[in-house]
Amino acid sequence: MNRERVRRGLSRYKEHIPPETTTTGYLLRLSRPRFWFYLAGPVIVGVVYAVDGLSDLFSPLALALFAYFLVPANVFLYGVNDVFDADIDEANPKKDDREVRYTGDRTVLVAVLVSGLLAVGFVPLLPSAALAALALFFFLAVEYSAPPLRFKTTPLFDSLSNGLYVLPGVVAYTAITGELPSLFAVAGGWLWTMGMHTFSAIPDIEPDREAGVRTTATALGERRTYGYCALCWLAAAVAFAFVHVFFALLLLAYPVLVFAIARSSVDVERAYWWYPAVNTLVGMVMTLGGLWMVVYGG
Repeated sequence: MNRERVRRGLSRYKEHIPPETTTTGYLLRLSRPRFWFYLAGPVIVGVVYAVDGLSDLFSPLALALFAYFLVPANVFLYGVNDVFDADIDEANPKKDDREVRYTGDRTVLVAVLVSGLLAVGFVPLLPSAALAALALFFFLAVEYSAPPLRFKTTPLFDSLSNGLYVLPGVVAYTAITGELPSLFAVAGGWLWTMGMHTFSAIPDIEPDREAGVRTTATALGERRTYGYCALCWLAAAVAFAFVHVFFALLLLAYPVLVFAIARSSVDVERAYWWYPAVNTLVGMVMTLGGLWMVVYGG
């Protein structure tokens, strides 16, 4: 019944966007709309904790960063991934209904390249520390999938390199304040992304093993990967405790949830698709906490 509801939901979703046979429809699917807020969400959080007043939330630079990391950055990140994973994705079942397979279309290559180049427009607008964070984002976004480093095929480095997801928030915060955020906040966010990435790799363990791809998840196996994710999220909660106990308590939801999934009969492939909603909810609560501080100063 649950799988049938998912299929019906996907069918309704596909009815409301251009077909994947069109360039626009293909690029929308390639950009993983379900995961757009994984990059754009940190921008919101970074801006909220950087501003001094509500009016600053909608500054042109804040809005431009949000718009860029909402769509173009996702087209670039996942486009690079799909181009260099074309052979592996032939055996990936996620590409059958939830995502799309890259087939060598040069129009797609141009769109991915242009999506990356759009970030050049931020160069004259950002302080040097924010530019450094932006440059690190693009380095990791490319080298996660592309040779010579191709971090995604090296256990632990595939997990570490996914700290790239916290960098949009670092860029946004630094762009507004002129200073980097707390080291504990960056470390906590980085550890959170490591756990999230490795958890998302669990459904790919068998396809990756069949394709000869080594990841943290394939090296550990499903059960130990649950433990790795829980440790990453516990460490993230500890790091955030040095920023504010509110963040630490919020992050504790992740190790609790992964423990519940590991102990239950829930298929991890199904549980994996809950996380965009879970992450959005946690991000919303974190953002509301920041807004409370902006409005009430406490």
